Amino acid sequence: MLKALKGLSPLIIFIGFIAFLAFGLSRDPAKLDSILIDQPFPDFSLTTLDNPDAQVTHEILNGQISLVNVFGSWCVACVQEHPNLMQIDQTGRVQMIGINWRDDRDKGRKWLNRYGDPYDVILFDGDSQMAVDLGVTGAPETFIVDQAGRIRYKHIGIVTADDWRNTILPLINRLETEA
Repeated sequence: MLKALKGLSPLIIFIGFIAFLAFGLSRDPAKLDSILIDQPFPDFSLTTLDNPDAQVTHEILNGQISLVNVFGSWCVACVQEHPNLMQIDQTGRVQMIGINWRDDRDKGRKWLNRYGDPYDVILFDGDSQMAVDLGVTGAPETFIVDQAGRIRYKHIGIVTADDWRNTILPLINRLETEA
């Protein structure tokens, strides 16, 4: 009996491995849970993309709902997402904060000149300190921050028109009623 079980052990390991892969591959990476949900946005003091002397702190997020978007001129997916951010900006529903991540200031400015600037403020995170504090794994990533400065939603990947209409806008509507 013991010898038969030893013979089945590779099969049992293989089945376990397949089950693990099936579970992992069936999950939507844009819907990964974040430990930051309902937590205060991390404290920061960063310069703006346009002015390396202008310091902006986390206090800019207090008092209004904000969409915080991590992007870079090197990010191919950010080019695809950008028209959606331009349309979101046109709604006037949220403060738009950009975080230019792991970039060169000149390249970031040229990228925005080419594709448009939907942001009210663009923070420069050249050394990735903000990205680390937010648990950013790649660009684009987007956070919805409530009026009290708490992260209420994290979206990994491109924000599509459907994401805006079906997830983000209903959340903003709910947050406006909570105020």
